[in-house]
Amino acid sequence: MNFLGAGGYTLTLSFDDYKVTYCHIDPYFLVSVGDFVKQGQVIALVGPRNVYGVSGNPYKDENGNPTNGATTGSHLHIGFRINNQYQNPMNFF
Repeated sequence: MNFLGAGGYTLTLSFDDYKVTYCHIDPYFLVSVGDFVKQGQVIALVGPRNVYGVSGNPYKDENGNPTNGATTGSHLHIGFRINNQYQNPMNFF
């Protein structure tokens, strides 16, 4: 499990020179470090808005409840990098 500040719970897949990062996901990942994944495999679910028990989480909603990173609601933030250079994710869909 990885809580990545503003990205909340985050999962990164790495292969060759590529890294695909999924942010604000459910803290109960469906894959583990070292797993091989296949195209179409479910690796995680979109996370809840609020998460509890994260030490040092500075992000809060309007009621003071801790959020899943810098977010106002459940959503998926996806990042694509090639050789550590961010790419437009739409180029891959």
